[in-house]
Amino acid sequence: MAADKRKNIVLRFGIVYTIICLSFIAVVYKIIVIQTVERDRWLQLAEQNKKTDIVVKPNRGNIYACDGRLMASSIPTYYIYMDLRVPALHSPSPRKKTGTLFADNIDSVSIYLSSLFKDRTPTEYRNALNKAYRDGLSDFQLYPKRISYAQLKQLKTLPLFRLGKNKSGLVTRELFKRVKPFGSLASRTIGDIYADDSKGGKNGLEMYFNEQLLGTPGVSIRQKVANRYMETVQVEPIDGMDINTTLDIDLQDISEKALLDGVKAFGADVGYAILMEVHSGEVKAIVNMQHNQDGTYTENRNGAVSDLVEPGSTFKVASLMAALDEGKVKLSDTINTYNGLYAFGTSIMTDHNANHGGYHKITLAQAIYASSNIGISRAIVKAYGSNPAAFVDKLYSMKLNEDMNLEIPGAAAPHIRHPHDKAAAYWSNTTLPWMSVGYETQIPPIYTLAFYNSIANDGKLIKPMFVKSISKNGQIIKTFETKVINPAICKPTTLSDIRSTLLGVVEDKLGTGQPARSKFVRIAGKSGTAQISKGKTGYKDGGKKYQVAFCGYFPYENPLYTCVIIMREPTIGYASGGSMCGSVFKNIAERVMALKSNRQPETFEKDSVSENPINPFTKFGYFKPLLEVAADLKLPMASDPANWVKTFTDEKQIRIEKISMPGNVVPDMKGMGAKDAVYLSEKLGLNVQVHGRGKVFSQSLTPGLAVRKGTVIKINLE
Repeated sequence: MAADKRKNIVLRFGIVYTIICLSFIAVVYKIIVIQTVERDRWLQLAEQNKKTDIVVKPNRGNIYACDGRLMASSIPTYYIYMDLRVPALHSPSPRKKTGTLFADNIDSVSIYLSSLFKDRTPTEYRNALNKAYRDGLSDFQLYPKRISYAQLKQLKTLPLFRLGKNKSGLVTRELFKRVKPFGSLASRTIGDIYADDSKGGKNGLEMYFNEQLLGTPGVSIRQKVANRYMETVQVEPIDGMDINTTLDIDLQDISEKALLDGVKAFGADVGYAILMEVHSGEVKAIVNMQHNQDGTYTENRNGAVSDLVEPGSTFKVASLMAALDEGKVKLSDTINTYNGLYAFGTSIMTDHNANHGGYHKITLAQAIYASSNIGISRAIVKAYGSNPAAFVDKLYSMKLNEDMNLEIPGAAAPHIRHPHDKAAAYWSNTTLPWMSVGYETQIPPIYTLAFYNSIANDGKLIKPMFVKSISKNGQIIKTFETKVINPAICKPTTLSDIRSTLLGVVEDKLGTGQPARSKFVRIAGKSGTAQISKGKTGYKDGGKKYQVAFCGYFPYENPLYTCVIIMREPTIGYASGGSMCGSVFKNIAERVMALKSNRQPETFEKDSVSENPINPFTKFGYFKPLLEVAADLKLPMASDPANWVKTFTDEKQIRIEKISMPGNVVPDMKGMGAKDAVYLSEKLGLNVQVHGRGKVFSQSLTPGLAVRKGTVIKINLE
C-alpha cells in the first residue's frame, strides 16, 4: 500500500513537472516566434498604438505692472465630462443591498450640479445622467462651458465625485485661458491673444513680445499600454518669460476714470489719455476710449499710438520753437491779427474769436496764450516764407519726424511734409501758414506727448517706454534703458521762452488753457482745437467736426509727469481743447499729485473757519435731502422748512435761508451742486451744459432773466 501511494505521488509530480516544462517550452517558443517570425507584424501594431512628436505646450509668460501687480496671465480652465462606462458605477451600492453606486448617488449629484452651475434643474440633470448611463456614454459633458480651478475643486467635494475618477468616472480636459485681473485697465496696450493660443498674441504687448512670452514647446510620446494611453515627455517644455511694464495700476485707474467722465460729459466719439514720467520716458498710463452703438465706451483700438491726425494748435509750440531757436522772432514781437480774419493767398484763416472782433495787435507770446492762428502763421510766414524748406528742415533737425519704433504693433510715425518731396502732395502758398498751426501734417498723439515731454525734460527728447524689463522665474534677463532721440531740441534760452509761454496759456488772462489751472498743482501746457479733414471731401462736407486736445506737464517748477488728452468729435458744448481736455488734464494732475505726494497731514494749512470745525460745509439746493443727511449724522440745523435753501455753516450749527424760485425766470444757482442746478434748469426748459465738478461758481444766464425755452445755459462747477 505504501509503495502504491509512493508511485502515485511520483506519477502526479511527473505529470505536473511535465506540464510545467511543456508550458515553459511553449512560452519560449512563442517568444522566439514573436521576436523572429511575427516581429514585423507586432512592431507595426505597436507603431499604430504609438503617437510620437506630440507638442507639449509651455506656460505663457505673465505681464506685470511696474509694481509687480499682475496684468495678464494664463490660468487653467477645464471642460468636465463623465465616463459612465466605469465599472464601479455599475457595481453594487456599498450602502444598499440592491442598486448600484450610480443609482445610489444620482439624486444628490443632480441637486448639487444644479446648485453649482445653475444651467439646469435637478430633474433635468437627473434625466440627462440617466439617459447617458443607459446609453453607456464615455464622454457625457456635465457643463458646456469651461470652469475655473476653484470650481473644479468644489466639484470634487460633491457626492460621488469625491470618490475619485476611477469610481465616479469624472474626466477633465485642461485648457488655458488668458485673463486680465484689472479688466479694462490698459487693455489694448497689454493686448490679447488668439483663441487658438498657438497663434500667440494678436495685438499690443502680447503681440510685440510674443516670442519671449510664448516659450519653447516640449515633445512627448503617447503609447497604449495595458489598454490605457500613457504619455512620456521626451523634451521638457521651457515656459515663457515675463514682461515687466512701466504701467502704474493706480495712475492708469485715475486716468481712465477722468477721461471716461470727460468723453461722456462732452459726448465725444473717441478719447485718448497718456501719462508719462518726465525724466525716464516711462508711460505710466495709456487710455483709449471709443464710443459704441449702445452708448458705452470701451478700448477697441490703440489710437493713442496709431492715429495719424492733424495735431492742430498743439503744434504751434513746435513752430514757435523753430523760429525762436534760429533767431527769426522774439516773444515780444508785435503781430497784427486784425479782426480775426486774414487771407493767405485765396484762403481765409480764422481765429477762434473772429466773431468777437479778433485780437488785433498782440505779442507773439500772447498769440500762443490766446492760440491765435493768424498770429503764429504770420510770424512763421514772415520768417520762412521765402524758404519754407528751412522751416521743415529745422523741424527735422529737432527729430520731430523721427520714427521711435515703439513696442506697440501698429504704432504710426509722424509725417511732416517737405517742399522738396516730389512724392508728396503739391506744396502751395498756403501750405506753410496752415502747417505752422498744425494742419497738413500728421502726428500720432504719443509723439505730441514726447515733444512736450522734451520741454519739461530740459530739452531732451526721449522715446516713450512701455516695458522696463524681461524676467524669468523672478530673475531679470534683459532691461530696457531710456533712449535719447535728441539730447537738445533747442537752445536753453529758447526752452526758457517756450516754458514761460506754456505757463501763460494756463495762467494768463488771454490763455485758452485756463480751465486746466489748479489750486493744488501748477500746470503748464497748450490747448488745441482742429477741424477734422474728411480726406478728398475736405473739412466741411457733412458739417464741421473737431478734434480737441490739451498737452502739458506738471508740476511746473519741477516737472514729474507729462500728459496729453485728446477727444474727437465732441457733440455737447462748444468745441474747445482748453475747456474740454484741459479740465480732464487738471483732474488727472490733481489726483496723481495727491496720490504721489509725500506731504504729511500736519504740513497742510489749517482750516480757515476753525481750528476744529464741528460742522461740514454744505451746498445750496433742495432742502429735504439736506435735512435727511443732517438727521442721520446728528448735525445741529436751524431749520425753517422750505423747498430751496441757502446754507451757512459755523461752529454751532448749519443755518439755512429760504430761496424763492419763480417759475418763469432764471434762478441764481451759485453754491448749488450739479444735481440741483441741472434739475432746476431742465425744469424751466433750458438746455444745460455742465463743466467741471464741485459747486456752481458761475452761470451763463443772468439770474432773474426771463426764461426762453430751449436756451442753452452753461453751468461752471468748481
